[in-house]
Amino acid sequence: MKKVKYLDSKEFENLKELIYYTVQKFANNVAFVIKHKSGKEVSYENITYKKFLEDINAFGTKLFELGFKNKRIAIVGRNRYEWVVAHFANLLGGIVSIPLDKELQVDELESCISRSKADVVVFDEKYEANISEIKRRGNTNLTEYICMDTNENYKNFYDLRNDGENLLKQGKTEYINTEIDSSKMAILLFTSGTTSKSKAVMLSQKNIASNVYAMLLVERFFPTDVNLAFLPFHHIFGSTEMVVMLASGLKTAFPDGLRYVAQNLREYKVSVFVGVPLLIEAIYKNVEKEIEKQGKTKLINNAKKISNFLLNFHIDIRRKLFKQVLDALGGNMRFIVSGGAALDKRVAQGFNELGIELVQGYGLTETAPVIAAENCVQKKRSGSIGFPMKNVELEIVNKDENGIGELRVKGPNVMLGYYENDEETKRVMKDGWFYTGDLGYIDKDGYIFLTGRQKDMIVLKNGKKVFPEELEILINRIDLVEECIVFGMPDEKDKNDLKLSVKVVYNKDAVNEKYPNVTQEELRKIIWEKIKEINKTFPSYKYIKNMILTDEELIKTTTKKVKRNEEIKKILEK
Repeated sequence: MKKVKYLDSKEFENLKELIYYTVQKFANNVAFVIKHKSGKEVSYENITYKKFLEDINAFGTKLFELGFKNKRIAIVGRNRYEWVVAHFANLLGGIVSIPLDKELQVDELESCISRSKADVVVFDEKYEANISEIKRRGNTNLTEYICMDTNENYKNFYDLRNDGENLLKQGKTEYINTEIDSSKMAILLFTSGTTSKSKAVMLSQKNIASNVYAMLLVERFFPTDVNLAFLPFHHIFGSTEMVVMLASGLKTAFPDGLRYVAQNLREYKVSVFVGVPLLIEAIYKNVEKEIEKQGKTKLINNAKKISNFLLNFHIDIRRKLFKQVLDALGGNMRFIVSGGAALDKRVAQGFNELGIELVQGYGLTETAPVIAAENCVQKKRSGSIGFPMKNVELEIVNKDENGIGELRVKGPNVMLGYYENDEETKRVMKDGWFYTGDLGYIDKDGYIFLTGRQKDMIVLKNGKKVFPEELEILINRIDLVEECIVFGMPDEKDKNDLKLSVKVVYNKDAVNEKYPNVTQEELRKIIWEKIKEINKTFPSYKYIKNMILTDEELIKTTTKKVKRNEEIKKILEK
């Protein structure tokens, strides 16, 4: 087993301790930059760490005056400054914070608000129609509605913050002096529900604070860094990473949307980016496409060989050698964190070869979220997710003949349980261990490798096991493929067996560019030939034997995970 190396990190019991410490340390650093648009005029407002805490305390003080001490407050909105202030105002005052997915349909949103017993909702004006409909129906516990924007129909964030400032001047300090119970439920988070009705995960401030401490032991951030907050805050990966950024004293900018990511990277001189594989792989594909368009593929590949050779002698010329490529990503990008699903190792290697460090993390909502991660001060191993967090115990149980089994974990980051769902809590929590439902193995040096979700594994009649993710990563590399799903189709010849099949969503732009006049049948043959080439790299039982071709996007959660069960059900019903 390798000895794991660590950076320095300070541990806190709760997020109030963490925020007060970081504000004292980085008081005058810019915490957030906010873009204001007025017609064609664009201006930028810098919010310091000191101002950020003042806004939290002012808004929180007004919440207490309105009678919401010890209550529950839901938040619905895009990633924006007011969202962050509302969330931390809840946490620093001991109010339960309930971040909700802004993309939910009105019925689902109403269900989550009702199930969580929220007393208040703080919402983005963009989602006013849904909130107004929920208010009209009157099926929830909500007694107050607060809009993040100036709005004639509802109380608004800025009026309440200003009221809170005046209350503080009058000596109202109950909110600021609130003591935090680090171990009780502080956040109620709904899982994305890729297979069933979403579960509500109860997390404490200790859960989050312990995970932030562990992440900062292995990932290096600087107060001079600029982060683009792309991952949605209602997702645990997005909200915990936000705490990591605040603990590091760096600046965070908010994206204008998926289409503007490349522009925002340049605009804010972003150096740190946290995202899901779908987006990170898309960014890398665009980099490759641009290199190919300029006819520099061979040149760049040769330059990589020279650079990699020099790295053996600790000579690093990557950022100078690939300056033109890096400039397309804003010129300042130095560090990418990928999480939420398996990343194509070719993409990870590609970014690292260009001089941008890329690390992968692994975790779940139930573990606040990170269980294991690649370590920026440790040598990486291709295809591995690195080592467990320092404060997490990890074991592989119920191993098969290849040493593959289910990952179970124990640590201060493991949830309190599922809200009002003891049966499901008992199913995944046994003797203090959380059973993840993920399969994998650990090599002789302690590196962890994931092979797939237990529920997604395809078991053939001969007992052979196939992990669809392994095949999907390779099929997604085909330039004409936008995305795909591998599944077991009942075999017509033997109803007790499965035939490995794939549904491929082709990339319309790539097809039009490369084969402008191609017919559907010709396209099918072209892609099928490429899949047959992939088949040759596997043992015969892993061969894909059937393909469905479409331009219709796969069914996904709002965090861009494929709803595998729903998609397969839809295929088999046709």
